[in-house]
Amino acid sequence: MGAIVSAVLFGISSTLNKIALESVHPLVVAGTIYFVGGILLFAIHNSPLRRVILQLFETSTETEAKISKRDYKVLALVIACGSVIAPLLLLYGLNETTAINAALLLNTESLFTVLIALLFLKEHGTKKDYFAIILMLVSVAFLTTKGEFQNLTLTEEITGNLLIVGACMFWGMDNNLSKFLSKKRDVIKVTGLKCFIGGSILLMMPLILGISLNVPLTSIPYILSVGALSIALSILLFLFALREIGSMRTGIVFSTSSIFGALFAFFTIREELTLIQISAMLIMLLGVYILYK
Repeated sequence: MGAIVSAVLFGISSTLNKIALESVHPLVVAGTIYFVGGILLFAIHNSPLRRVILQLFETSTETEAKISKRDYKVLALVIACGSVIAPLLLLYGLNETTAINAALLLNTESLFTVLIALLFLKEHGTKKDYFAIILMLVSVAFLTTKGEFQNLTLTEEITGNLLIVGACMFWGMDNNLSKFLSKKRDVIKVTGLKCFIGGSILLMMPLILGISLNVPLTSIPYILSVGALSIALSILLFLFALREIGSMRTGIVFSTSSIFGALFAFFTIREELTLIQISAMLIMLLGVYILYK
């Protein structure tokens, strides 16, 4: 259940970020949403809610009380991959493509999560699993090119799509590394550190590059919503799911975020759903169904 709620919360972020990007630089949006997420998680960590949340998601899986030096090294890699590089690629990519395309392409995060788990963590799959992965790869190919293979050039929109796929690759690394951190009893603190440090690093970049940190009042509700819901709570629920059902199954369930995101963009900002996108969505759903079944 935690993985599904996490997917819904993350899915709506593409549309909300797309609206914020109309008047705010991608670096500022990326840094602010993670910084807000970190502040919220630390506030929860230092409040009575901490005990309630930890008890609510307590599982039979054995947890570790101490955070070791090795864990901090893993956390550093997680921050670099998932809280710095991936958000940068996503926001720059989102600035050059549609919210619906971005929402659907975010499905490749689950694909990379599964592939990395298979190749590097030695998690084994069946023939059915590999067939589903191929289906998902096909759907990504049609989304990034709009099916126009004969006229394939690096136009702005295709570049944006590829940047989002790159972001998902780094989030796939993040997800598999986070599996080790999800075993920590105080997972709220771990998630807070990930968001706060990543957000702080991202917010330093505009200062170094001379980019304005100005955020119009009209954009603040969207950025706060993404930081609180799509970053803080979504990542926290994702880590709880990793602890309970593992990388591959969590990644599979989380892939539904692309569907929620595409539908949210269609109903809120009236972005067009083309036949190619609908077909890709159906192929993705089929791949997810085969993997989950």
